[in-house]
Amino acid sequence: MSPSSTISPKRPSRLLVLGGVLALFGLLAACGGDSEFNDADVTFAQEMVPHHSQATEMAALAPTRTENADVLDLATRIEAAQDPEIDTMKGWLESWGKDDSHGSHSSHGDMEGMKSMDDMPGMMSDSQLTELKASSGATFDRLFLTMMTEHHEGAITMAETEQSKGMYADAVKLAKTIQSTQRAEIAEMKKLLARS
Repeated sequence: MSPSSTISPKRPSRLLVLGGVLALFGLLAACGGDSEFNDADVTFAQEMVPHHSQATEMAALAPTRTENADVLDLATRIEAAQDPEIDTMKGWLESWGKDDSHGSHSSHGDMEGMKSMDDMPGMMSDSQLTELKASSGATFDRLFLTMMTEHHEGAITMAETEQSKGMYADAVKLAKTIQSTQRAEIAEMKKLLARS
């Protein structure tokens, strides 16, 4: 055999090393996927925190303003579901080194190119919240159910965006939960509105 046709014993070992390195990179990429996040995840959390905060603020009005047990039950469930989700999203933002830059629902200024609260899907204006706070009885029920339906529709839009653009597995999972829970609550609110 000529020297050019013999296989060097070093060549197979180099291929094995290269294959091992590539496998290691693949394993590392798979392991790191759960902790990776992107701008869509940050936006989702930064916007959903004040969005949920406004919903819980609205729901907290029900015990002193409604006489309808079904409306009170719904409001209680909304508050119970969304308070822990707020804490979870704030935890993500902190772990990502990102601020909860939107603050409360009444922060209307543009922060470094982010949407103001009024520009977020489904957010109620200060005047709408004032009207809700001033109402009671059947008027409160109608306003609460109408506003919360619109509010939930906005949250679903935000959740759909996270599902299509987000990378952080827990955020995408929460977005799916928000979407399914709030769709069911919208159906419930429409039934309650039809009865009122």
